[in-house]
Amino acid sequence: MSSTTVTGVKAQDVVERALQLSTSDGCVVIAQESSEANLRWAANTLTTNGVMRGRQLTVIATIGGSEGTATGVVSRSNVGLDQVESLVRAAEEAARTGRSAEDARPLITPDQLPAGAQGWEEEPAETSIGVFGQLASTLGEVFLDARAAGRELFGFAEHQLHTTYLGTSTGVRVRHAQPTGRIEVTGKTADWSRSSWVGHSTRDFSDIDMAAVDAELTRRLGWAKRRVDLDAGRYETLLPPSAVADLMAYMYWTAVARDADDGRTVFSRQGGGTRVGERLATKPLRVWSDPAAEGLQCDPVVFATSSGSSQSVFDNGLPISETDWIADGELKALIQTRHSAELTGLPMTPGVDNLLMGSADATRGLDEMVADTSRGLLLTCLWYIREVEPQTLLLTGLTRDGVYLVEGGEVVAEVNNFRFNESPVDLMGRLTEVGLTQRTLAREFGDYFTRSAMPTWRVGDFNMSSVSKAS
Repeated sequence: MSSTTVTGVKAQDVVERALQLSTSDGCVVIAQESSEANLRWAANTLTTNGVMRGRQLTVIATIGGSEGTATGVVSRSNVGLDQVESLVRAAEEAARTGRSAEDARPLITPDQLPAGAQGWEEEPAETSIGVFGQLASTLGEVFLDARAAGRELFGFAEHQLHTTYLGTSTGVRVRHAQPTGRIEVTGKTADWSRSSWVGHSTRDFSDIDMAAVDAELTRRLGWAKRRVDLDAGRYETLLPPSAVADLMAYMYWTAVARDADDGRTVFSRQGGGTRVGERLATKPLRVWSDPAAEGLQCDPVVFATSSGSSQSVFDNGLPISETDWIADGELKALIQTRHSAELTGLPMTPGVDNLLMGSADATRGLDEMVADTSRGLLLTCLWYIREVEPQTLLLTGLTRDGVYLVEGGEVVAEVNNFRFNESPVDLMGRLTEVGLTQRTLAREFGDYFTRSAMPTWRVGDFNMSSVSKAS
C-alpha cells in the first residue's frame, strides 16, 4: 500500500506537520495506518472477503502551569494535511482547560529509545487477500471432504497490519509495523447437534495447516457421538491452552500496580501495598511477556493514546523489554508507568502486548495428559467470562463447543455444558499438573489479546457451579 493511499499524504508528513504547528510546551503525535484483509465461510462455502484501510491520528498536547502540567488528547480518523491544524488546536485547548495530570513526567528523548529503533521513512506495511493464498488453496479440498462426511464448517480468517508512527517535540521518531492474524473454525454435524471449535493466532498464515484444523474438529465431533449428562460439582478437569489463555488474559489485565497499591484487586496486599514477592503457585510457574518472543513479536516501545492506571501518554516511546510477572511461582512484577513506579517503589515495567506461561516441571502435552486421566473432564474453550469479585478475581463463565468425559485415559463421551466459578489466581495455587507450552488463541478475548502461549492445566477440583443449557 502506498503511504499516500488513505489521505493523499504520507503519515510521516502528517506527524511532522502536527509537530510544526504545535505551540504547547510538549507535543506527542501518533499516526496509525491500518491495512486489513479477511475471509469468511459458512456451511462449507466461502461467503465474503474484503480489504480495508484507514488512518488514526492522535495529538497529545502538554501545557505547564502553576499547578502542574495538563494534557489534551484528541484523535480523529483519516486526517489529511488540511485537517491537522484543527486537531492540534483542539488538543491544545483541551490541555489549557483541563486539570493537571498526576502522571506528568518529562517526555522521552531519542537517547532513551531502544537500539535499532529505525525505519521512520519506510512506508506503512500492507496486507492483502494474497496473505491467505496458502490457506485458500486447501480450503476447497477441506470443504469437499467435510461435505462428503456430513460436516459443516463455519469460520473466518483475519489479517491486520498496523503501522504506528510516533513523533514527539523532543525529537523521538519511531515506526513499528505490527502484523496480527487469527483463524477460527467451528465444525458442526449436519443436524447441528454437535459442534467444536479450533482457533490459531498467526503473523502471516504461513504456519496455518487447514487440513490439521479440520482433522482436530473431526476428532472432537467423533468424541461427541455419545452423550452423557452430568450434574454440577467439582471435577478433575483438563483445560487446554485456549481456555487457559482466556483466564490468564483476564488476570493480566488486572495485574496493574497502581490498582493493586490502591487496594482494589487480587494483587493488593492486606494492610496496604502490593503482593509482589508473594508466592502464588506451588508449581514452578513462570508467566512472562517478551516483545521479541518468537511468533508473538509485538510493540517494542510504549504507544499510548490515553492515560490511566496501566499506561501514560508521557511514557510514549519508552522501551519495553522482557518481563517476568511470575517466576518460580512468585509474583515478581505488575504493570507500571513511570508515575506508578514512583508511588509503589517498584521497578518500572510497562505492559506488553503478549503473554506466555510455562512450568519448569512440564513434560507432557494434552494427549499424554488425557491418557493419564482416570476420570475427569476435558474442555474445549470458555465463553462469556465476567468478573464476580475483584478482590479475589473470581470469574464466572460458560463452557462451549465441547466438554468431554475422560475415563480410563480415553475420551468416551461428550457431556453437557456448565457455568463455572473460579479465580485464575486461586487456580494457580491448586494446579496438579502443568503441560507443555504452545502458542494458542483465546476464544473469548482472542480479538483483543491475540498473542499468547499457554500450557494445558490439570485442576483436581474445578468448580462447575451449575449446568448450562447453552449449546
